[in-house]
Amino acid sequence: MAESFAILRQRRSNELTSLANEHLQHDLNAEDRDKLNAASRSISTWTAIGSGVGITLGLVAAIRFRNSRKAFFSAIRAQDRPTKVMFEDGRTEAIPDLTPLLKPTTLGDFATYFLAAAGGLFLGGELGFAGGVAKGTWSLDADPQSKERIETAFRKFRADVLRKQADAFDKGENNSYLL
Repeated sequence: MAESFAILRQRRSNELTSLANEHLQHDLNAEDRDKLNAASRSISTWTAIGSGVGITLGLVAAIRFRNSRKAFFSAIRAQDRPTKVMFEDGRTEAIPDLTPLLKPTTLGDFATYFLAAAGGLFLGGELGFAGGVAKGTWSLDADPQSKERIETAFRKFRADVLRKQADAFDKGENNSYLL
C-alpha cells in the first residue's frame, strides 16, 4: 500500500538517485553536469512562475465570478416576480419564493475560490513545466557534442536500471519499484 503513493516511495528514490549520481560523475564532464543542472533549474523556475501566475489568474477569475453572481442575485431580488399561477379552470397555486436558495453563501464562495485556485495552479504549473522543458531542451541542444554525451550517459543509466530490475526478477524478489 505504501508503494501506491509516489511521495512514500523513498527506497526507489534513494536507489535511483545514487545510481544517477554515479553516472553523472563517471559519464559526464563538469560542463555537461552544469548544463544539466541549469536545465533542471530552468524547469523548476518556469514551473514555479507558471504556478504562481495560474493561482493568481484563478483567484482573479473567482473574484469576477463571485461579483457577477452577487450582481445576478441582486437583479433577481429587485425584480417583481409572480407569486401565484392561475389555471384555466380558475384554480390558483402559489409559486414558492426561490430567492433564498439563489443567495450566494460563504460555502459557495469558498468552493469557488478553492476550485478556481486549484485549476489555475494545475493549468499554470503544467504550462510552466512545458515551458521549462522547452527552455531546458533548447539549452541542452545548443551543443551537439554535449547533447550526445548526455544522451549516452542516460542510455547507460537506463541500461543499469534494467539490469538491476532483471537481477531482482531472476532472484524472485518483488522489487518492481525500479520501474
